[in-house]
Parts: sequence; C-alpha cells; structure tokens
Amino acid sequence: MYFGMEPLIIKWLRFNMNRKNDIKTLTKNNHGLGAWIKKPFDFISHWRSLPAYELISYILVFASIPLLSHGMTSFNQQDINVIILTILSLYSGFFAALIWNDITDEEIDKIVHPDRPIPSNMIHPRKLFSIALFFSIITFIFSFLVNLKFFIAVILLAFFVAVHNKYLKKKITFPAYSEIFTPIQWSMLPILGYLSFNTLDRMTMILLVLFTYFSISSHDIIDGIHDYEGDKKNGVYTYANSFGIQNAFIISRIWFIVTGVLGVLIFLFSSLSYVFLICFILLWFYLFFHYMKLTSKDISKGEINQKISRISYNYFLFTFSLIFIDIIIQLYT
Repeated sequence: MYFGMEPLIIKWLRFNMNRKNDIKTLTKNNHGLGAWIKKPFDFISHWRSLPAYELISYILVFASIPLLSHGMTSFNQQDINVIILTILSLYSGFFAALIWNDITDEEIDKIVHPDRPIPSNMIHPRKLFSIALFFSIITFIFSFLVNLKFFIAVILLAFFVAVHNKYLKKKITFPAYSEIFTPIQWSMLPILGYLSFNTLDRMTMILLVLFTYFSISSHDIIDGIHDYEGDKKNGVYTYANSFGIQNAFIISRIWFIVTGVLGVLIFLFSSLSYVFLICFILLWFYLFFHYMKLTSKDISKGEINQKISRISYNYFLFTFSLIFIDIIIQLYT
C-alpha cells in the first residue's frame, strides 16, 4: 500500500523522462535578481539524476577532514562555522567543476554521453556558462570566509582545473595524461580540510591525499574505458587509449589494491577507531570481489562498466563518510 504515493521507481522514470523539458522550461522567462539567483539551483535539481545517498554523502565527505583536522576535542561556535563554510565551499565547488566539465567536454559528450545538457539541447551553452560562473563565485565567497590560506588554495585549484580541462588534457600527448592529472583535483580535498583548521597531522594528511588520488584514479580509469571512443577521437590521452583497455583495467585493479593498504595506514596514523577499520575492510573486500570476477571484456560492456564505476565511486564516498561517522561516535560516546 502506497497511501496515495507513487512507487519510487515510477517517480524516478518520470523524472528522467521529463528532465529535458523541465530544464528548458526553467531556463526561460526568468527575470530579476531573485530569479537569477534561483535559476542555478532549479537547474541543479533537474540537471543530473544523482542518487539521494550520493548528495547526502558529499556533506559527510566534505565535513570529515575538517573534523579530523580539528581533533577529538569539543567544538565552539567558531569551529562549527568553519566546518559549515568548508562544506558549503566544497559543495558549490563540486557543482561548479562538474558544470564546467560539461562545457569543456561538449564534443566528447556528443559521442559517449549524449544525454548530458549540451549534447541533448537541454540548455544553451551560454546559460550553462552563467550557471557555472554563479557556483564558482559563491565557492570563492565561502572559501574566503573560511580563512585566507583556504581561499588561496581554492583559487589555485580552480585555475589548475580550468587550464587542465580547457587546454592541457586535449593538447598534451603524454600517455594517460588526462587520468594522471584529473584525480589531483579530488586529492586537494584532504589538503583543503587540513587548511580549514591547520591542525591535522601531516602524515595523516599525506596518506589521505594518496588514498584520494588512487581511489579516484581507479574509478576514472573505468570511466575512461567507457569513454574510449570519444576520448580517442578528441585527442584526450587516458590509460585505455594509451595502453589498451586490458592494461588499463589491470592498472585500475592495482590502484584499488593500493587504496586498501593506504586505508589501513590511515587508521594506524590517525585517531580513528576500530569502527572505521572494520567497516573499511568490509567495504574494500566488497569491491575487491566485484573487481576480481570481471574481465577486461566485461568492463567494456556499457551496463557492467556503469555498475563497477558506480561501486568504485561509492567506495571513495563511503570511506570518507566512515571517517565522519567514526569521529562523531568518538565525540559523543
């Protein structure tokens, strides 16, 4: 019995079927400052069908490092403000980066992601540009309110991402260049968390940076296999089109195994408890099982590729969410 409510699956199907028309409607006949501010958030709500758990996980992910950096001590109002501003800055920056990526990867998306906003004519590139600019501006505002070091780091990261996405990844012919440097964007997460309070043990920060790099790289290699034709046609050098799909999949597996070692080292060098360690090991073995039973031919199939890509990305999200949960348990028990 649904008590007058539609089953979730029907809502999900209807949402995806109407997404294109909704975005077109939202981007028309909006005037005034209030409408201009509201428009980007309306667009985000219809832009990609991101799972609810993923959107919630980002809050935990972006809060985890500032919490770890702060240490297992009580929080005053200023500490809470810093954590909230850090979350807002990183969350808006996340949306800005993805939207800029939709703009710079227009030609690639026409081949491998035709359902994205520009290839599917959901929104005009100029309007998408203005939305990306809006989220970039509020990212800079929130980061400035955290502290000066955090603000400077965000500016440098934004500059690197812009130059990399717009020019370098399509110009530099170094093998696998794109997937070697793209994970650096996410690897800044622990550094930014460290800068929010500037009290995290440096060894822990380095281990978190390495974990982030290899887990995101392992995931990106899987996506690169899916995007093989589009990347190759547009001159983007990934592991798949540099070394072959089979070798790329082997590298992805190796990077994933490395993250398991790094996860244990993070536990050993930080204040995290056995709650984190046990849950992390279970999570790692779950993904390890999926990785080991697949072949390079399996991973080339669209449906299987999307499944393992989603699981590998969840592994990254859930690991940092476990850090958040573990700290909260320690603080309030």
